[in-house]
Amino acid sequence: MQTVLSTQTPIEIASSFHALSEPLRVQVLELLRTQELCVCDLCERLGIAQSSKLSFHLKILREAGLVRSRQEGRWIYYSLNLPQFVVMEQYLADFRRTSPMLPARPC
Repeated sequence: MQTVLSTQTPIEIASSFHALSEPLRVQVLELLRTQELCVCDLCERLGIAQSSKLSFHLKILREAGLVRSRQEGRWIYYSLNLPQFVVMEQYLADFRRTSPMLPARPC
């Protein structure tokens, strides 16, 4: 856990996991697995008429570090920020490797 916590605070790690708590955001991440997409493509594939609703969720994903954005002309394209997924994976793996499950001491 030392390496993950030295680069990210508990609040930053929690933010990434919190971003995964909304099914629509998970769907967005699934769509971005294979290619970079703009909001209009994401809206179409998700069947959402309002891009403002999607923009809210994309903002949360960006702030959590799970998604990157880049502007090309008037369009903004979104893609996965894979290094943040590695941080989350390492954080969880550290529990498995370094957390012995000792019984509680009697009170």
